[in-house]
Amino acid sequence: MQDLEQAIRERAYHLWMEQGCKNGNAEAHWLAAQREVLASSLSTLGSVAKASPKKSSKKTASRKARAA
Repeated sequence: MQDLEQAIRERAYHLWMEQGCKNGNAEAHWLAAQREVLASSLSTLGSVAKASPKKSSKKTASRKARAA
């Protein structure tokens, strides 16, 4: 959880820098950074879930054995 917060903090800092280091938009920078970091994390998790092969259930395996 600390890694997630650190990633958001760093992204918010970069957004602040990109916008000329103007004060008064800390909450907007934080929320934008939070959206970006969480979206990226969810995208990565989705890619991992799609890439991992599905395990066949015992019923499916036993049906295949009987059919052979």
